[in-house]
Amino acid sequence: MQGRKASNSFTIMNELVLPNDTNSFGNLMGGRLMYWMDIAAALSAMKHSNTPCMTASVDNISFKNPIKLGNIVHIEAKVTRAFNTSMEIFLKVWGEDSLHQYQYESNEAYFTFVALDPNGKPRPVPALIPETEEEIKLFEGALRRRQLRLILAGKMKPDDANELKALFGK
Repeated sequence: MQGRKASNSFTIMNELVLPNDTNSFGNLMGGRLMYWMDIAAALSAMKHSNTPCMTASVDNISFKNPIKLGNIVHIEAKVTRAFNTSMEIFLKVWGEDSLHQYQYESNEAYFTFVALDPNGKPRPVPALIPETEEEIKLFEGALRRRQLRLILAGKMKPDDANELKALFGK
């Protein structure tokens, strides 16, 4: 299976924050944003793997700034690394106040998706080819993030996380 460039998975999604999307403070509800992020990440994973995919995990999502009613949500997603059947996707989210004409950072996160065959079983995905400096940096850190996810999920013993141990060991 031939590898694919990270840039081929790049996905941009925009949504307008409407009253039904907000809480009593006029801010976009976190769950609605996570729903939109999940869609953007799925599209990115499907672009890379050329097959249906499902969410396997979502890393910590910390909200830096709320997105207000009437603002535009701008989501960018890109595959950062492909493993055997799974892919890590990095997402960046901005709010855009078009009335006052400025953008502001809302949050970022990593999602993991698994590619599925027609029977709903995991299937191999193409390797990822990073090209830019940022893509290479994200690619290199992906194995450590994956090992941490697996440890937290109870699927890997800390002693087996060689990439993580290398950060803290002598």
